[in-house]
Amino acid sequence: MDARLDLHGNPVAAKFLKHIVSANRVLEDSTLPRATEELVALRASQINGCAVCVDIHTKEAARAGETPTRLHLVATWREATVFTDAERAALELVEQGTRIADAAGGVTDDAWAHAAKHYDEDQLVALVAIISLINTFNRLNVITQQPAGDYQPGQFG
Repeated sequence: MDARLDLHGNPVAAKFLKHIVSANRVLEDSTLPRATEELVALRASQINGCAVCVDIHTKEAARAGETPTRLHLVATWREATVFTDAERAALELVEQGTRIADAAGGVTDDAWAHAAKHYDEDQLVALVAIISLINTFNRLNVITQQPAGDYQPGQFG
């Protein structure tokens, strides 16, 4: 499959991506566990059908020490026993935050309260920001049909 646009070669797209990546780098100082960040990014990407981001976040999660079992079970996290209560709260938040149009009112108070029980305010900000950013990346890649499969861990720094 060929991409509809070269997001890295087009000057406008490259400048836009530079700013989004800069926003993402702010989150590097977050105390949110790296594994949680990758699981959240992976789950949103699965929901949105973004092959590029599934490729990236599966490989980055593995690089960060995530097990194959947990990676294989992200899509079915509700039935899986390998996730902590905090991770389950984050996965519920990413699902509701990604599927806003599917539920009247967006993220439920229950989902927010469950996440707030496990994460402090800075970590909640990081979760909301990651959910927002990954959904942006997903849409860019899906709309422009970016091909997947050749990502190398650490490729983007």
